[in-house]
Amino acid sequence: MTAALDLAQLLDAVGDAIVVCDQAGAITLWNTGAERMFGFSPAEALGQSLDIIIPERQRKRHWDGYDVTMRTGVTRYGTSLLRVPAVHRDGHALSIAFTVALVLSADGKPTHIAAVIRDETERWKEERSLLKRVAELEAKLKESSQAQ
Repeated sequence: MTAALDLAQLLDAVGDAIVVCDQAGAITLWNTGAERMFGFSPAEALGQSLDIIIPERQRKRHWDGYDVTMRTGVTRYGTSLLRVPAVHRDGHALSIAFTVALVLSADGKPTHIAAVIRDETERWKEERSLLKRVAELEAKLKESSQAQ
């Protein structure tokens, strides 16, 4: 016997953020993971522009790409992970990674974009720390080899 899948329960149980936006970029779905990650409740996020989580310096680039995707129905981020900065409600910076799925109308035109988003802030900080340490060690190695 197969139990019916409760999609609302699934969306709220998933640890990652799931955000869906319409053609204009207004948020139409905001799961519990998105609330945890970005700090906005569904009541605060629904109907708002994605600008609430996009750093100001990234907005033009984001919207240029968004508009092209909605116009053409083509995105390379359905299977390729996109890593970008984001911003939490309280203003602190996040590093996120996500893929997107286009939701199409019966005639094949994009009506919505769904994103599955993971917070990679800690991984990003660790990677930066390791890269800094490697650069320091390389500088020391170069220094010691020049002294000989």
